[in-house]
Amino acid sequence: MKRHLAIVVIVVMALTAIAGKKEPAKQGVSLTDQRKAEYIFVQAQSEKLKGNYDSFYELLSHAHAIDSTNTAISFYLGMSKLRMNNATKESCEQGLALMKKHFDAQPEDLYETTFYSDANMQLGHPEEALRAIKVLNEYNPNRLELQVRLAEAYSQSGDYAQSNATYDSIAALFGNAIQITSSKIENYMAMNDSTGALREMRGLLATAPRNDSYNIAMSSLFQHYGKSDSALYYLDRAQEYAPDNGYIYLARAEYYSQTGDSVAYEQQIYNALTAEQLDVDSKLGVLLGYIRQQLAREDTTQRINNLFTVLIQQHPHEAKIHQLYSEYLYARKDIKGAIEQLAYSLDVNPTDAESWRNMVILNMMDDNYADAIKASEKALEYNPDNVDLRRYVAGCYYQMEEYDKAIASYEETLSMVDSTELVLRAEIITGLGDIYSQIKDTVKAIECYERALELDPLNSGALNNYAYFLAQRGEDLDRAERMAALAVKDDPDNANFIDTYAWVFFAKKDYEKALLYIKQAVELDEDNHLLEHYGDILWFIGEKDQAIEQWNKALEEDPDNEVLQRKVKDKTYYEPVL
Repeated sequence: MKRHLAIVVIVVMALTAIAGKKEPAKQGVSLTDQRKAEYIFVQAQSEKLKGNYDSFYELLSHAHAIDSTNTAISFYLGMSKLRMNNATKESCEQGLALMKKHFDAQPEDLYETTFYSDANMQLGHPEEALRAIKVLNEYNPNRLELQVRLAEAYSQSGDYAQSNATYDSIAALFGNAIQITSSKIENYMAMNDSTGALREMRGLLATAPRNDSYNIAMSSLFQHYGKSDSALYYLDRAQEYAPDNGYIYLARAEYYSQTGDSVAYEQQIYNALTAEQLDVDSKLGVLLGYIRQQLAREDTTQRINNLFTVLIQQHPHEAKIHQLYSEYLYARKDIKGAIEQLAYSLDVNPTDAESWRNMVILNMMDDNYADAIKASEKALEYNPDNVDLRRYVAGCYYQMEEYDKAIASYEETLSMVDSTELVLRAEIITGLGDIYSQIKDTVKAIECYERALELDPLNSGALNNYAYFLAQRGEDLDRAERMAALAVKDDPDNANFIDTYAWVFFAKKDYEKALLYIKQAVELDEDNHLLEHYGDILWFIGEKDQAIEQWNKALEEDPDNEVLQRKVKDKTYYEPVL
């Protein structure tokens, strides 16, 4: 604790010293204003150390308004503009301009010039970044970290030859290192200089011919240049020198993948996953890459399941393996299998809030709302302050039509949310509005939707649900149209939002626009739950055979829907469900 305090004091003293550096005579700024600005600057830095970044920025702005000639104040005001959450390209450029004033005045300042260079590089000004770090190197010759930054700046500016020359100077001053060689090889590859890249790698390998990592790297380089025989030669050498190195199996798997030998590739993947020397994270990385490849090929064989079985036998208490298996089964639409694997994961690590969240969602997707509630309640034993889990409980009660419990759950959740969290409160209140809409309590539904939009006027969920509520009632349809349009603008690929937009036009009897948007919605809808609306709109534009076709498809998805049954059975009957 004392050490931390000492560091803070040193930082404040250093910043005070920067603010107090004497610059050339300042035009139009009195000595009193200079000192006042410096005092505010020190206050700003104190607020920053406390984590009060808004106060830091406000104080800096105030100090800069008093004395815009103090380049230290300009620098930190510019830095704060870059670090703002809502920073735009324009504000970042303004920040760079402010920092440049200090660089031009005091380019020897190590921290400030380094940051200025990095900021220019990140914001797409490599020439200025290079200029700044070159100047700093002139003030600090033979300083290792600055030499490395200079080499990196040359590389990012596209001057790969000069970057390598700088790396050579570093090696001459401080000795060669694997990082230097790797960087030089990357530069040679960027220049399409295979001779230079291979020469550099051979030089490194000559220092330790039996180093398995160096042999693997040499193999990868040959593979990159299409020299498969040489690549395999160095892989064989690596395995000869380090037969227990499980990472060699990964290199071999990549080699066989590149050469198109699928049988050998499969064998190396298996070898890698069963290698005792390979850590679990590496194995999971291997398996994840393999899974992606097989899913892309739409492979429906049992090979991935078999590999998971092998991994689980080796590492039965690794939660991450079960999590990945669950994700894979979910991707294959095996929801029950995904739930089972996630349950094993939670047995190992019952405090994992994210896995509990996924467990709840999977059960909801499988229409197991009671199990989803049980999972949420169990999760809340370990994560009592997790608002998302409580919201899922309310959502489950809503789906189970236990509306009183859903309302109570939402109200409890709302009481836990800070009054400043406007977006989250709006989402919860929107959920309450949906329940009151469902139970035909129009007054409370409207009250909730209005409250939600007061808190967050552009909340797309509230806009969409309120618009649909109004369309169902045939009320205030112009406002409903505006709200639905805003929701679609915020999330243009959301099938439900587009469906609401279509349904508003349907309620307004603008069937052409309704048809235009419902077609878009159905194309985006993976669950086919918008087909009834599609049929309704088709019916009202006179396409009755097509309407019945869509209703029949909807009935396949929801065979107990009595309204749909009547629409299909009595082809002269239609009562719009608005």
